[in-house]
This record gives sequence, structure tokens and C-alpha cells, in this order.
Amino acid sequence: MAERIVILTGAGISAESGLGTFRDGDGLWSRYDLNAVATPGGFARDPALVHEFYNARRANARAAAPNAAHRALARLERDWPGAVLIVTQNVDDLHERAGSRDVLHMHGELAQALCAACGARWPAPAAMAPGDSCPACAARAVRPDVVWFGEYPYHMDRIAKALRAADLFVAIGTSGHVYPAAGFVQEAAQAGARTLELNLEPSATASDFDAARFGPAGVIVPDWVAELVG
Repeated sequence: MAERIVILTGAGISAESGLGTFRDGDGLWSRYDLNAVATPGGFARDPALVHEFYNARRANARAAAPNAAHRALARLERDWPGAVLIVTQNVDDLHERAGSRDVLHMHGELAQALCAACGARWPAPAAMAPGDSCPACAARAVRPDVVWFGEYPYHMDRIAKALRAADLFVAIGTSGHVYPAAGFVQEAAQAGARTLELNLEPSATASDFDAARFGPAGVIVPDWVAELVG
């Protein structure tokens, strides 16, 4: 049976598409206080500010294009004889636009809206505002369908099952600072998977991986995929 591959992607894979990371000194994140725009409390205090921030992030994501790393992972899913699951910390849709189909967004998606009152989800408009009403229940409790600090990530049961069954776990463009994703390498290794880090530089959990390659994602990910699928 062909090997089952689980791939975790973080902000580093989308950076080459022009989408910044938390740690960029001059990006969108640097202009906002994360406690104000990425926590439930911040949304309760100033929903207009939070919507302004995510409207800007949504516009940035829609203007971005998948890069060579995204396209390489789509090629891997298409050409690999075994299962390939992408678990992403990113809220953009660049994996899907590159052609990947089996993608779990553990931190939600910018392209989706969520009703905090009834739990309904629907495609987000380009701009959202505090006065927007839910199309399902009419409550004015509309928020971006993203996981904020202090909230529980999505799809954790399926992710845990995939990690236990994986033959190979690969982390791409992740910092290793954000849990629970930072602990996935240990979960996979304990279940018997080989582990590989592909990153611009060593992550905080680099010592937990069996092997690593460092460099721009747009270079090292296509090279790695080419070695696997020819």
C-alpha cells in the first residue's frame, strides 16, 4: 500500500504569495494589536475594528496567487498513489486555488462567514460589518469564520486520526510556536511516522523532526515533490 502523507502548512508557505506572517515588521499584522483583532474579547469590544482588519486580510488574500509551493503540493496530491492530506494553519484559499482538494483549515477560512448565534456558515462577502445579519436566523451576530486566540481549532478529531495513520508527516513554513499544531510532529512520530521539516529556517520544534531542508518554500517544496513523484 502506498504511503499516507500528512502535510502541515503555516504562514511561511503563503509568504511568497505576498501574504505576511505574524512576525513581519511592516505587514498588515504590525498595524494592529492582536488582542484587539484576533480574540473573542476584542471582537466583543470593537466589532467594527475587527471587521475592518479581516476585510483587509480578505482583500489581500483574494489579490494573491498560489506560488510554486502550493502548486507542487497540488501536484503531489494528484500524482501520489497514496493519500495526501493537507492540514493548514492558514486562512487563505491558495491551496484550493492551486488545485489541492483534501485540505483541512484548522484555523478557519477568510472566505467564510459565521453566525455566532446559530452557527450557520456561508461565503463571506468582500466586506463585512457589525450590522450584517445572518441569512439563516437574521441575528446580527456575524463574524469571520476564523479561529481566534483562545478558541478551539477546527477538525481536530480528523487531524488526530490522520496523524495516527500517517507514514510520513511533513511541516512546511511553520514557526513551531503555535499549539496544538506545534505538537503534531510528536504525535505523528509516536505513531511511527517519519517526519520532515521544510522551512526557511529551523522552527522552534526543529529538533523533533527526523530530517529537514531549509530554503524558500517555492524552491524546496517543488524539489521535494519532484523527488517523490518524478
